Amino acid sequence: MSILIIILAIVLGVVGIVGSILPVLPGPPISWFGMLVLYLWGRGTDSATGAAMSSKLLIVWLVITIIVTVIDYFVPAWITKTTGGSRYASRGALAGMLVGLFFTPVGILIGTIAGAFLAEMLFNNQGLGQSIKSAFGAFLGFILGTGLKLTASGIMFYYILVYMA
Repeated sequence: MSILIIILAIVLGVVGIVGSILPVLPGPPISWFGMLVLYLWGRGTDSATGAAMSSKLLIVWLVITIIVTVIDYFVPAWITKTTGGSRYASRGALAGMLVGLFFTPVGILIGTIAGAFLAEMLFNNQGLGQSIKSAFGAFLGFILGTGLKLTASGIMFYYILVYMA
């Protein structure tokens, strides 16, 4: 049974990292559940020191997970708005990213920029310069949100690996 718990925790950690990039999966919460699985089934022991995973560590990472998840919903829209973009740029960036998923990771980046740019030009009737500025803002917001989620999920995956002994 303990092997299944370890495998489940690792799978949740990996899916959490993938979910930090894909918009359909909540990456950090999934990674946190990987830590929770180890903690609840008593598998949370540091392989180097033999110390058990503390509830304090779990709670700290729950708070970080909540903060990162909330920030990821607000920062991209705020940065897009700060650079003069509209809700069309945000929606276009999301649509472009979803289309870009079918291509390489570069497709996600290009899709995000192109989606925001086209949405500003076509639906918000902005000129070329303002559309480029808005697309850059939407892209920057996406990068910051994704970077935060990847960092949090990556660190939680590290803890999963450390405490799986």
